[in-house]
Amino acid sequence: QVQLVESGGGSVQAGGSLRLSCAASGVTFSSACMVWFRQAPGKEREWVATSTKYNNPYYSDAVKGRFTISKDSSGNTLHLQMNSLKPEDTAMYYCAADTRYGTGTFCYAHSYKYGYWGQGTQVTVSA
Repeated sequence: QVQLVESGGGSVQAGGSLRLSCAASGVTFSSACMVWFRQAPGKEREWVATSTKYNNPYYSDAVKGRFTISKDSSGNTLHLQMNSLKPEDTAMYYCAADTRYGTGTFCYAHSYKYGYWGQGTQVTVSA
């Protein structure tokens, strides 16, 4: 049984930083695409960042250069370091896992490809 639990959200001013964590159980990172999505009120869920089975990182253009996705050495926690935060980064952030479709170096950015989701953690950035 896969469980994903996000933490680390909060309220910060523009230019600040937050580090999100996703504690994972029942899934092996080397066998899964691990991603972060976000959803702002009234908007569709948006892909943010991916760490492939081989630990290749990919980022959306909106966050490239500001966010960093990583996995800790214990192999059960995914992180998203968010720097230079902007008000437009305000959203609920979700961790998700796909164990069926991705390859070692490729993962889909479509939310419907992901069968496992956390409950989300809220990030609010004020101007």
